[in-house]
Amino acid sequence: MGIFSAKGKKDVFLSLDIGTEVVKALVCRIDRDAGRAEVIGVGRTAQKAGNMQSGAVSDISGVIESSREAIALAKKNAGLRDVRKSIIGIAGELVKGTTTTVHYDRVNRNIRIGMPELRMIIEKVQEKAFERIRRQLAWETGQSDIEVKLINAALVDVRIDGYRKTNPLNFQGGDVSMSVFNAYAPMVHLGALETIAGELGLDLLSVAAEPYAVARAVEVEDMMDFSAIFIDVGGGTTDIAVVRNGGLEGTKMFALGGRAFTKRLAQVYGIPFDVAERLKIDFSLGKLDPQRTAEISQVFEEDCRVWLGGVELSLSEFAETDLLPHRIFLCGGGSGLPGIRSALLSDRWSNDLPFGSGIEVGFLQPKDIVRVVDTTEQLGNPQDVPPLSLANLVLLEELEGERMLADLLRKSMESIDRK
Repeated sequence: MGIFSAKGKKDVFLSLDIGTEVVKALVCRIDRDAGRAEVIGVGRTAQKAGNMQSGAVSDISGVIESSREAIALAKKNAGLRDVRKSIIGIAGELVKGTTTTVHYDRVNRNIRIGMPELRMIIEKVQEKAFERIRRQLAWETGQSDIEVKLINAALVDVRIDGYRKTNPLNFQGGDVSMSVFNAYAPMVHLGALETIAGELGLDLLSVAAEPYAVARAVEVEDMMDFSAIFIDVGGGTTDIAVVRNGGLEGTKMFALGGRAFTKRLAQVYGIPFDVAERLKIDFSLGKLDPQRTAEISQVFEEDCRVWLGGVELSLSEFAETDLLPHRIFLCGGGSGLPGIRSALLSDRWSNDLPFGSGIEVGFLQPKDIVRVVDTTEQLGNPQDVPPLSLANLVLLEELEGERMLADLLRKSMESIDRK
């Protein structure tokens, strides 16, 4: 059974993107016959200073206030009074996503793979992944007892004796290789979001790592051959997802986003933060005169170099095993800064990493999330992609709710949570 009962009043839900600078709320309705979700209400509210820090909640009451306002606007636009089911995005440096592979040698290759054996293989993958993430977080934070929770899981690749399969059930063979992408978040971050959802009266369907959501939202005709790097430049963080051959290999996040550029303008020109933010937006939209545009471009030059260093460091781990995808897709509110795309196209970093060919940089637009249709005509630029991607996850869960492998992954997540 899916998320929504077949006899429910309306298959509506809320996609809530709690950003460092802006809270974005979308009221969405599922159209099962068309296999899509429709955005029927949009609400946006600016965050107050101090509400968020590096993509994580730092003032729960402040975020509740901003979220309540954005949700009220979205519901008003949708003409609905009551929308409770919701998905919330999560970011931050300690949100980790990685793909783990387990190779399993079967004793009798002539026996078909049954459900108990498949369940056992998936459990081995998940146990290995969980320990790997805990070790990584312990090393990064210096805390050996940090509590984390598995929030997203997706099957990336299954091979039997080297042949790729979408579902290994009932196949024969000796060597089974299974790769699963998992996203984890610290309990302290999740607890804050659960508190916010409770105070807002929301029925929380799930909390999702935003780079995971963005990477899953894009569909092409032949996904098995699709490889790309997705970069979501938010207010407080930059989130990166690497997709190879249709499978999400991993995600990285670092605490540098659009807010750092706004702070630089405020410091250089001696102006308030909100005035600097407006100046930055006008610069990004090409509304300034040539002299001021040249000035700000020079001001941002060093910041863009620092930001690019974060991207390079994040991608270096993925470059250890294979060539990096040459296609890069940008989204998020900070992606509109001209220096961001220019930095990615420069030679000063691409020559140090193994890209398959010359780098191509494009922008994700709302229309690229083909399963989620904006009926409000209020979503028109890359900053709207993350909340649309969250909505897409809810739709996929509803459409794929009966799939056997998805069900096994959900049960493995629940099993790890109980340990």
